[in-house]
Amino acid sequence: MLKKFIDKESGREVESSVMNAITIDCVVFGFDKGSLEVLLIEHAEGIRKGEWGLPGGWIKKSESIDGAAHRLLADLTGLDDIYLEQLKAFGSPDRFPLGRVITIGYYALVKREDYNIKAGFTASDAKWYKIADIPNLIYDHNEILEFSLVNLRNRVRQAPIGFNLLPEKFTLFELMKLYEEILAVEMDKSNFRRKFLRMKLLNPLDEKQQDVSHRAAQLYAFDPKIYEKLTKKGFSFEF
Repeated sequence: MLKKFIDKESGREVESSVMNAITIDCVVFGFDKGSLEVLLIEHAEGIRKGEWGLPGGWIKKSESIDGAAHRLLADLTGLDDIYLEQLKAFGSPDRFPLGRVITIGYYALVKREDYNIKAGFTASDAKWYKIADIPNLIYDHNEILEFSLVNLRNRVRQAPIGFNLLPEKFTLFELMKLYEEILAVEMDKSNFRRKFLRMKLLNPLDEKQQDVSHRAAQLYAFDPKIYEKLTKKGFSFEF
C-alpha cells in the first residue's frame, strides 16, 4: 500500500509515489520578432499561488528524470516532443522555504511558431516573457534562468543554435539579431556577415522577403549537413 504525506508546497495529502525532495525546473527559450524570450508559468495553487516561475514540479518514483521533465513541461504548458538538455542540480539549503528540496534544471530551444502554449495542471497561465522583462520569480528560479543564459551564451560561441530558434528561411539580419539578443552585444553587420558566410553554414536561396516596407533582403537556410557537422565538432566563433 502506498503511504501518504503532506505535500510541502500545496499542503495537500498526496501518495508517496511522488518524490518530495527532488524536483524538475525547465528553462525554455524562444525567439520572436527580434527578441529572446523564456516561457514562464503562473502557479494556480500552493504557497506560491499567483506568482511566476519556471515550468516544473515533483518527480514520480516510477519515472526517469528525463521522463519527468517532459511530462511536467507538457502538463504545465502544452509543450511536447521537444529536445531537453540537462543543466545541473541546484541544491542551496535555503532555496525552498519549507524544507530541503533539490531541483534538476533542464533547458530547451524552440521555435515559438511550432507550438501552441496552453496552461494546465497546476498552472493558471503560461506565457512568453522577453529576457529584459523577466519579473522576480519564485525560489531560486531567477538564478536558474541566469545560469541557463550563461550556458546558452557559451554554447553559441562553440556550436550553431539558430536552427532551433529561427524559421526555416531567414535573413542575415534576423540571424544577427538572434546572436545580439543571446550575447547582449551590438555587432557590426558587415563583420558578422563575413564571418558567418565564411563558415559555409548557410545556403543562399533564390528568394527574398515578401510584404516588407523596406528593401527586400536575401533569404537563407541552414545547410543541414554542415550544421550537424559543426554541432558535433564545434568551433570557436568570436564576435
